[in-house]
Amino acid sequence: MTIKTPPETVSTSTIPQSGSSIVSTEVSRAKLGTTSIVFMVIAATAPLTVIAGALPVGIAAGNGAGYPAMYALSAVILGVFSVGLTTMARRIKKPGAFYSYVEAASNQHIGMGTAWLALLTYTAVQFAVYAYLGVNLASLSAQAGIPTPWWAWMLVNVIIIGFLGYRHIELSSKALGYVLVGEIGITLLMVAMIIAKGGSDGLDLDSFAPSAITSGSPVVGLMLAFAGFIGFEATTVFRDEAKDPERTIPRATYISLAVIGIFYTLSGWAIVEAWGAADIAAIAAEDPEGMVITTAANYIGSWAGIVVQVLLPTSLFAASLSFHNVLARYIKSIAQDGCLPTKVAATHARHGSPHTASVVQSISVVVLLAVAVIVGADPITQIFTWFSGLSTYAIVIMMVMVSAAVIRYFAMNRSANDSTWATFIAPMISLVALIAVLIFIVINLPMLVGGSVTIAIAMGVLAPIFFGIGYFSSLVVRKGKITHA
Repeated sequence: MTIKTPPETVSTSTIPQSGSSIVSTEVSRAKLGTTSIVFMVIAATAPLTVIAGALPVGIAAGNGAGYPAMYALSAVILGVFSVGLTTMARRIKKPGAFYSYVEAASNQHIGMGTAWLALLTYTAVQFAVYAYLGVNLASLSAQAGIPTPWWAWMLVNVIIIGFLGYRHIELSSKALGYVLVGEIGITLLMVAMIIAKGGSDGLDLDSFAPSAITSGSPVVGLMLAFAGFIGFEATTVFRDEAKDPERTIPRATYISLAVIGIFYTLSGWAIVEAWGAADIAAIAAEDPEGMVITTAANYIGSWAGIVVQVLLPTSLFAASLSFHNVLARYIKSIAQDGCLPTKVAATHARHGSPHTASVVQSISVVVLLAVAVIVGADPITQIFTWFSGLSTYAIVIMMVMVSAAVIRYFAMNRSANDSTWATFIAPMISLVALIAVLIFIVINLPMLVGGSVTIAIAMGVLAPIFFGIGYFSSLVVRKGKITHA
């Protein structure tokens, strides 16, 4: 028989409250290893959903057969970005990730503005994924003869994910691990069968030919491919719960990015081969929702198409859970810095989780859902499209800010052990590349949010508004509210 002991904790931060009570903000030292963190961040990218849902859209609206190369290009850009990101992660001990790095290079006010921008980013992408999940489950329910509204399924998942987020982080990690094995396994089986059968007309590398890459709208292709990587950067959020974070966080970041980049590129290439480079764009445009399901059925068997349909909701569930955990930790960090009610920074005595922040995060989703239902918003053409577009736009803004922050921070705090590559050259390359991507996104924002210029403007101004909320809340917050040991 084994005896379970409470999780070890780190940090001795406390929040003084009225009277004599003290709210602990200690974070569970859950001893998360590289594998656990990799599972959580890969799950956030929803790999099967990207391949089955976003890939056909990228092929149709982007550069056709050359679209898989956009995944490879995105991975390279983000790989260079990760050099500066992980260098900052080793130096800055705070768990606030992006906003902690920007704060270290500038000041608390700009850092808090970035924190609120992060809240907007991850809330938007989570809300989009939740809505898509609700629609998928409603569709499966209808096929089983039990018609149910999408929002009811979404609410059920908010409750389940809220429960998991409330408890110990390792519970979430284990759940995500099981889900990932299924969705990645069926996709790789499909890839293997396509290769074994030689595709539609024999295998080739036409997807990576310059003529294919530059065909159609490669800028749109790059923009859509970039969206598939949202979540990989979240490794740094789990710093306080990682085992040996100076090694674990960088390792998990690079492994996650490599796995995601190779998985997307390989899967995209195989699907192009399954239909043929000449026909793939037309097929993707004709049936974007069913193309990958049909591909699995054609090359593996009809059962595989059913499996893909069943695993799509689990992929979305895993992504929602991952973003919930990321958001809860951002909310907790913001509360620790005094820009949210102090009780929100508390951690659970037994689970060591940011349980109050987790509850706040769940409530915020329920409020958004209630508003969406009241106004009659369509879960796909409006919620998913608008908010996924917004999150792509906002995450790239933050990446630009982090790249600039790395350069500025190490210009002021350079040590003899810091390499020029990690502290200047790589961040400068990523800064230029990410600014270019951001320009592409701004120019094409109407397309990214469904074609409406009005919605594009509305979504576009949310980023500076949320940054401003964080900036000005930091100006007025009472200093010394939280003591960091």
